[in-house]
Amino acid sequence: MAEKTISKTIKVEEENLACAMGSGSLMVLATPAVVALMENAAAELAQNELADDELTTVGTMISIEHTSPTPIAAEVTAKAILTKVDGRMFYFDVEAYDKKGLIAKGTHTRVSVKAGKFQAKADGKFDE
Repeated sequence: MAEKTISKTIKVEEENLACAMGSGSLMVLATPAVVALMENAAAELAQNELADDELTTVGTMISIEHTSPTPIAAEVTAKAILTKVDGRMFYFDVEAYDKKGLIAKGTHTRVSVKAGKFQAKADGKFDE
């Protein structure tokens, strides 16, 4: 399989900080914000692979190491690399960088679902 990648970039804003997201007390890019950026890139790449407009993907697993802090106002780019497709399953390597280098890396898995059916299942989950 030819390598397929996509990148997404954000500027770190106040709402992306650990102290704002509740994942820490410092004014640095929050791990949940890094995860969201990585997942956003992977979701877009997976969606580009789906031929059926009724399908979408949902995340089922993400495992990352967030190894370097990034301050407010810095740009961060997440890259998703599609490494394998197995039936409905999409497997990715994910990385995130600021201008000084790698800040996070890991893996992510998504599965394709029928959007309407999946949403209906969620909406009816607590119906009695």
